[in-house]
Amino acid sequence: MAESAIFLWEGTDKQGRKSKGEISSVNTALARAELRKQGISASRVKKKGKALNLGFGGKISPADVALFTRQMSTMMRAGVPLVQSFEIVSEGLTNPKMRELVMAIHNDVSGGNSFAASIGKHPLQFDELFCNLVDAGEQSGALETMLDRIATYKEKTESLKAKVKKAMTYPIAVLVVAMVVSGILLIKVVPQFEQVFAGFGAELPAFTQFVIGISEFVQEWWLMMVFGMAAAVLGISALFKRSKKLRDAKDRISLKLPIAGNIIEKSSVARFSRTLSTTFAAGVPLVDALTSVAGAAGNIVFYDAIQTIRDDVSSGQQLNFSMRSTGVFPNMVVQMVSIGEESGALDEMLDKAASYYEEEVENAVDNLTSLMEPFIMSVLGVLVGGLIIAMYLPIFQLGSVVSG
Repeated sequence: MAESAIFLWEGTDKQGRKSKGEISSVNTALARAELRKQGISASRVKKKGKALNLGFGGKISPADVALFTRQMSTMMRAGVPLVQSFEIVSEGLTNPKMRELVMAIHNDVSGGNSFAASIGKHPLQFDELFCNLVDAGEQSGALETMLDRIATYKEKTESLKAKVKKAMTYPIAVLVVAMVVSGILLIKVVPQFEQVFAGFGAELPAFTQFVIGISEFVQEWWLMMVFGMAAAVLGISALFKRSKKLRDAKDRISLKLPIAGNIIEKSSVARFSRTLSTTFAAGVPLVDALTSVAGAAGNIVFYDAIQTIRDDVSSGQQLNFSMRSTGVFPNMVVQMVSIGEESGALDEMLDKAASYYEEEVENAVDNLTSLMEPFIMSVLGVLVGGLIIAMYLPIFQLGSVVSG
């Protein structure tokens, strides 16, 4: 099957007004035919040249999908027809890959497919939950409302992920920088001092000898160390991708980590509450909603618990009883679900629980960052300061001998 491309076109619409835009098609002839179907008489159609890719905009991120959903919701709420909304939104997108995707969906919908069926052809960007919610919106005739809910869900979910990622990557990034700086000092700076010390004719302090020994080892083996660490990172990454048992073990261990485990647990509870609130409010049956929620949990412990809850609910048990029996969910969430079931406002209570735990995660991340900063500064001080002291220690001792 031929690969589609983006074509630039100029022409006139049914009212005779000049217009121009982009269309995704296999070749120029099919592009002209598609434009005729849309009532456009094309005077010029040419294939769009590929922009120079410098590494930016080469991948569609979840944030791009969230922005697209929000813009589609805004367009439709303003009364803009669905097909025209795709065109307007695509023109404002900065990521060329996302623009191509939107135009592909636009062409599918223009050809008579439903919105849900069109995005279902792109599972890497639109998961089953997204497609099911869009389908529910189309079936109920409230697509603009559903898109608004999906946009809110995606925005809050991505914001939560970004906060957790920040808490985990910040200290790692700083420590990596510290290791690089220490490596440069050991390879480039310490040998210069070693040449100076050779002319002293006196025995060096033990600490200085220890640092010089490390420097000599690093100078000889630094290339092997770099390749070894890179191979270890790539090997572990490949192992995690292939082994489900290893990924599951990592998820279970991560929940038991001090401080970080609490953040991961709260973020999983927030995702559970937010996803179930969104799907249930969309009119998706509870059992079906729980199937989608399990995949969005982000942790195997919560995934297994939600699967158990789904089986219990399908057999007639109340949601809050099943949640309590798993022993995974906090008591406050279970109580809010219980109140929601009794009052008939389960989606509202879940939404409040999600907002509460999202705020808890945000506060926990801020607190963790505040706690990590002095710790990281201490590590940097010990590494860099220790090397500097080791190099100047012989000079200080020589000064004391001269003065004595």
